[in-house]
Amino acid sequence: MNDTTSTGQDPTEQSTDDASFRLSENGDTTAVSASTTAEVTSEPALVVDGVSKRFGSGEDAVVAVDDVSFTIEQGSVVGLLGPNGAGKTTLIKSILGMVLPDEGTVQVFGTDVRDGRRGAYADVDAMLEGARNDYWRLTVRENLRYFATISGIDPDSVTARHDRLLDRLELTEYADTAVRNLSRGMKQKVSLASVLAGGAKLVFLDEPTLGLDVESSRTLREELKRLAREEGLTIFVSSHNMRVIEDVCDRVIVMSDGRVVADDTVEALLRSADRNAVQITSADIDDGVVRALEREFKLLAVEAVDGRRRIEVRASGDDLYLLVDRLREAGVTIDGMRTIEPDLEDVFVGLTGKQSGLGGAGEGWSQ
Repeated sequence: MNDTTSTGQDPTEQSTDDASFRLSENGDTTAVSASTTAEVTSEPALVVDGVSKRFGSGEDAVVAVDDVSFTIEQGSVVGLLGPNGAGKTTLIKSILGMVLPDEGTVQVFGTDVRDGRRGAYADVDAMLEGARNDYWRLTVRENLRYFATISGIDPDSVTARHDRLLDRLELTEYADTAVRNLSRGMKQKVSLASVLAGGAKLVFLDEPTLGLDVESSRTLREELKRLAREEGLTIFVSSHNMRVIEDVCDRVIVMSDGRVVADDTVEALLRSADRNAVQITSADIDDGVVRALEREFKLLAVEAVDGRRRIEVRASGDDLYLLVDRLREAGVTIDGMRTIEPDLEDVFVGLTGKQSGLGGAGEGWSQ
């Protein structure tokens, strides 16, 4: 598994825990990365069927993952959301073979991981936030060549691919710069490039835009969408940044208390949100008006803004017309009015009852 906070060891000095990982037939980890040996098939990229995992026994047992099932088709981009403690970490580790589930099966490109773990993970790679990935003493291009080499690929044969990655991720001018001399955001982009250097067909990305400025984040998101659309890359991404999930993912899986509580397209999840609201600002909204509105409408927020009142009211369709009538009857002159569309954060809170931690560092699959 690739990591993102290396301290600059030479490749010959770094342990297998710090390099890309691959599970061998006996379950040991070996320092190899993704390869491109598998032929393109119609098989789903990933099938998770009835996976459960509990820790401990008896009354002290904790069910971390509870009968989770889903299928991810090739070329799709799927987001994984859930509050801390939802079971995301254990689920991902179960998929990657780092944790053995108590029940259920995992198939990668049609291969059951129990039948041959090395073959099943041959085209899988991952970038985990908070772990170590690139070799900081090597240049950007040397990192790409190194990770291609340990995939069993002649790096000279994928030079064009590496050039495209460098160009798309705006790393070309830094190709011969040692990674340790780059900013945190640039290191993050190098980590993604390293994951893709060997031609993995299924990648797991944890907080891929962490540390990036707005423009770099947009560039990376566009590249992920392009790779899925044009090259058939399958991406499983976890992020506490809802904008990243909304922008990149075709579909979102939401977990809570070890179970999948939602699995649908972003558009369908947004339509399910019960938050069609209108925000109105006026200097004429006093406590009496607020109390009167509360008797007929659901007020989501009331706040003072520059000597005026701003209220957020759940209303749409005929209710919206009724709200305007009630304000007119109360002698309220509307200074500003806008509709509020539900976002993925609203959906997340409604499904789990918890905030997502938007803007934070994220749970991290390594925890």
